[in-house]
Amino acid sequence: MRTNPERRTALIDGAIEVLAAEGARGLTFRAVDTAAGVPNGTASNYFANRDDLLTQAGLRIHDRLGPDAADLDQPPSAEFLTALAQLLRHRLAADRTGYLALLELRLEATRRPALQQALTERVRANLVETIRLHQSHGLPGDPLLLYFAVGGLMLEHLTLPAVLPEQADQLLDRVVRALLQPGH
Repeated sequence: MRTNPERRTALIDGAIEVLAAEGARGLTFRAVDTAAGVPNGTASNYFANRDDLLTQAGLRIHDRLGPDAADLDQPPSAEFLTALAQLLRHRLAADRTGYLALLELRLEATRRPALQQALTERVRANLVETIRLHQSHGLPGDPLLLYFAVGGLMLEHLTLPAVLPEQADQLLDRVVRALLQPGH
C-alpha cells in the first residue's frame, strides 16, 4: 500500500464526495480516482478494498466536521453554549457534502459490521468528549439532549429543509433556550 498522506487524504475526500453525490452504491475505486483527480488505479494502491475505503471515509468525516480547540476556549455561559451549537450547525452546513456522506455511511454501517464498529467507536468517543467538555466548562443544560436536538435539526435542515417552519439558526436558538429551562 502507498503511503503519501496528501494523496491518501485527497482520495478519502474524493470518496466522501462520491458518497454524498452517488451514495454507497456509487462508491467505486474508479469513481474515487475521478473525484480526486488522480489517474485510474490510484485508489486501489492506497486501500485494500472497498470496506477499508468506507471506514477511512467515515473517520475522515469526523475530522472535517469536528470543532477546533480555539472554538472551545470561552468562559462557560448559556451564550457560549448557544454559540457552540450555532458553530456546529454552521460547520455541518458548510460541509454539507461531508454530512450527507456521513448519513450514507451510517446507513451502510447497518449492513457492514466492520464499518459499524469503526463508526460506533468514533461517534461514541466524540460523544464522550462532548459530554466531558460540556461538564468541564460548567455549561448549563443536558449535553446529551443538546446532541440529539442538534443532530435532528441538522438532519432536517440538510436533507429536507422545506420541512422546517423557520430558519435553522432561529430554531437552534429556541432549542438551546428550551433545554436550559429548569426541569430539562
